[in-house]
Amino acid sequence: MTQPPTAINYYAQDRILEITWEAGTKARLSARHVRAACGCASCVDERTGARILDPQSIPEDIDIIAMRPVGNYALHIEWSDGHDTGIYPWERLRLLGPHEHGPAHGQEGCGCHHEPK
Repeated sequence: MTQPPTAINYYAQDRILEITWEAGTKARLSARHVRAACGCASCVDERTGARILDPQSIPEDIDIIAMRPVGNYALHIEWSDGHDTGIYPWERLRLLGPHEHGPAHGQEGCGCHHEPK
């Protein structure tokens, strides 16, 4: 189980979600990248796991309206496009950030073999 972050900050002007993990490791994630990683039933088929949400349909200016912790395991985010059913477990957010070996998961050159759950 991934430990909760030590700090979460959202910089609305830049649309950047900054997550600080233990030992001071920081991930700076674009709001659009985080929105595209939503794992709720509206965004991912519950039976097949296939992504329903087309990342190209996410507005470039997507913004976080509100966020709050869910227990000790996740973050709930409300989005400017009206989407508010996604819960982002710490593990998923951790995978979206930089890896020890380079670029963030899902970005060109990532080189890893896992998908956000």
